[in-house]
Amino acid sequence: MEKGSVAIAFVREALSGVVERGLAPDDFLRRAGIDPSLLARDEARVSADAFGTLWLDIAAALDDEFFGLDTRRLKVGSFATLCHLTLHTRSLREALLRGTRFLNLLLDDTRVEFDAGDDVASLRFMVLRVTDEQRRRFAHETLFVMLHGLLCWLIGRRIAIRTARFAYPQPPWWREYIAVYAGDVGFDAAQTVFTFNALDLEAPVVQSERSAREFLQRAPRNFIVKYQNPKSLAARIRRRLRGTPPDAWPGFDELAVDFRISASTLRRRLDDEGQSIRAIKDALRRDLAIRHLTRSRQTVLEIAQLLGFAEASAFHRAFRQWTGVSPGDYRRRSGASDPA
Repeated sequence: MEKGSVAIAFVREALSGVVERGLAPDDFLRRAGIDPSLLARDEARVSADAFGTLWLDIAAALDDEFFGLDTRRLKVGSFATLCHLTLHTRSLREALLRGTRFLNLLLDDTRVEFDAGDDVASLRFMVLRVTDEQRRRFAHETLFVMLHGLLCWLIGRRIAIRTARFAYPQPPWWREYIAVYAGDVGFDAAQTVFTFNALDLEAPVVQSERSAREFLQRAPRNFIVKYQNPKSLAARIRRRLRGTPPDAWPGFDELAVDFRISASTLRRRLDDEGQSIRAIKDALRRDLAIRHLTRSRQTVLEIAQLLGFAEASAFHRAFRQWTGVSPGDYRRRSGASDPA
């Protein structure tokens, strides 16, 4: 599957339901291949595969695919039922109407509302029962990731989110929201609302019972970071870039030639998938940088050059934008020693 990483903050939140029930969180972490010591490191990240394994393990232990975030459990099998219910619709609009009705039958504390205008459609999470900020935050994060991942899969492509507004204060890891949700995010809103292009509502549902089985076998790993269709242009570009050293990555026009399409077609198709060459390269560089900082003895300058940065200062600025800290601080906080 496509690689990706998840901030340790989401791991902590996922474990909150485990702790509330008196279970040992370290047992879940070890089964997922996650070092428990990472919980103490704010800059740590885990692979999407590891987080997916943790997600499934917690859901099975609690018999709750919503991690105990609602008064009523979302029993194991609820997501699969939602998948099959929406599968037998003709368009994204029909899938949303059917899916939100089903979720609202299952959940007591949050209501999902779907609105559509001429240009913009929106998903709105209404709080029906006041809960603490942490619980509400993770409930909204999890509900969106599940629903958005399913809807993207149904139409075979990513649904680009225009804006994301959240009904709680900005968390310290807010930069993750840009990668997971949208480039335009805001906090302290009256309601949690996600907007997208209303034209997407007419997209046909293209999946089958056979592809549903494959999708559910891979869930939630296939949509935790962002839904990724392995046959999409963005996924093909990622595979192309992973096979090349970052300092030799092709530019936009060269990629268009590689894929035998015009530059304008490349830009349009990536835009349709909610992607861009810059975002793809930045995500790959970020994960490579973290890997080298925590697992190698290379200097920051050497890592910057390896990732294709002409100057170390440019790497410092980019890394701080990705994580909120400098490369050196990240290395020290991760527990890795600086090279001599």
